[in-house]
Formats: sequence, structure tokens, C-alpha cells
Amino acid sequence: MNLKTLLSNVTDKSRFQTLQGYVDFCRDYLEYIAVPGNLQATIVSQNENHYCFYQYAKSAGYQITRPINNRLMFSAEEFEKNRKEFLKMLRDANNTKAPSAYQRDNLNNSVYTIQQSIGAALDALPAGKSNTARKLNGDLFERFIRLIVKELGLKCEAGIVQVPVEVDGEVAFKMSYQHDLIISKDEQIKILGSVKTSSKDRLDKIFVDKFLYNRLTETAIPHIAIFLNDVQRKNTKKENEYGINSTFLPGHFKGYTVKLNPLDGVYYCDIRPNMLAENILKDHIKTFDKLVFEDIWRFMD
Repeated sequence: MNLKTLLSNVTDKSRFQTLQGYVDFCRDYLEYIAVPGNLQATIVSQNENHYCFYQYAKSAGYQITRPINNRLMFSAEEFEKNRKEFLKMLRDANNTKAPSAYQRDNLNNSVYTIQQSIGAALDALPAGKSNTARKLNGDLFERFIRLIVKELGLKCEAGIVQVPVEVDGEVAFKMSYQHDLIISKDEQIKILGSVKTSSKDRLDKIFVDKFLYNRLTETAIPHIAIFLNDVQRKNTKKENEYGINSTFLPGHFKGYTVKLNPLDGVYYCDIRPNMLAENILKDHIKTFDKLVFEDIWRFMD
């Protein structure tokens, strides 16, 4: 696998129609970066050392990737060992009453590794294509999560929900709501969800959408949000040194949760330390495995 083929594959959406397509690309990417010389360097984050950045060789203009969490990112060898179990776990999730720590870690790490392989590969594109790469990365993550939900055996799609607004007992007009996840059972919507690679610039809308939708429909349909991570690269004061910044806004999250309405579930693959420790955050934000093994079945009931 050479870089030209890898970039051609990652920018071809038709290759990501199935979960197997995602798995196959991830395997190719991990094998590519494992070959000596394909990476110029692996740069360690200065402020959180378990994050790093891949710097590509001359063939990719020495481009530097997004932050990669070494605690979650599988190597090519690790991914090869775990990829079949990842797919099997999804098919068996509803019957897994007490998932082991290995199963939870494998699920989170597999999802993180597969999506970050896509994101990091797109980072090798020329700088002028960064906006296209960002949009493509987000679209592929949304599709990835929908495929995961379908693999669980649930009906899931993206689309627009038309909400009728009544005035004096009659439908006066309809409001349109776009959702990344519409999970239904017996033709009834059970879960509405937002899927984004990060919460940056998106958090407010997710809370407001739940408030307006449930108020207009006079229902209590669960609204969830799924994020990959909330970190971005920052330059330090020293040349050629890098660290990470958090893109999560804890004050906004707490304010909307307390004063507007809490979301029914917020899930991360790469969860930040303050989400596990701070009041309100730790009660409402969980790792992705919690949704797959537990919460989604509770919402469906």
C-alpha cells in the first residue's frame, strides 16, 4: 500500500458502505504507518504525553496529523488481533449482560482506531484541501456510527423529522429537524441523536434541539450525542514542539444541563479527565461502550 492509493481510498466514500469497509481501510492505514520510512517522525505532545502526532515523510509534504491518543490507538498487530472480536461483540451486544473490561476497551479502542485512521490519513492531503477533509471525516464518522447501530440489530438512519406545530388545535405548519441518528422500532422513533467528531461549536444546538423538539411534540424522546474526542493540536512556545488543547466547554455543558434540559446520554471514545471527575459532567458523560452494551437497550424499551 502506497500513500497515493491510501489517499485515493480514504476520499472515496463508496469504500465505506459497510463496517467491513471501515475495518479494511484501518488495517491498510496501520500497516502503512508501520513501514519504516513512511513516517518522518512521531511527535510526543508536550503537555499530555500519551498523545502524539504522526509526521508524514516527504511524499506527503511532512504534514502533521491531529492528536492521537496512544492509550486508545491500536498498532497494526493489535488491530489484527482484535478486529474480528470487535464485529462479533456488536452482533452479540444485546445478549452481553456483564461485558468484561477487555470487551469494553476493545469496543472503544476499535472505534477510536478506525475513525482516527481515517482522520489521520486525510491529514496527509495538501493543506488546501483541509476543509474538504474535515467535512469528509465528519460524514464518515456519522456513517460509521449508523453502521454500528445497524450491526446491533436496530433500525437506524439519518434524515429530517417533520414536527407539526398546532395553533388552536389545528396543525398550522411543520418544522424540520435534521438528525444524524434516527433509531426506530415498529415505525416509532425511539432515539434521536447527534454524531460529531468533536463538540466544538456544536454543543449549544444539540441541547436546544432537544428542548424544542420535545416541547413541540409534547414527548420525551431520548436525545443523545456521540463524540469521538475533544482535543486539537496547539503549538507551544518552542518551534517544532506541539501540545494539545481541549475543545470541550464544561461551563456551557453544565449550564444547559442544569437550566435547560439534560441530554439523555453523551458518549465519547476519547473521554477527557474532567468528564470523569467533575460534578454534573461525570453523571452525564460516559464512554461509548456504555451506550452499546447498556443504554441503547434501555432507551429502546
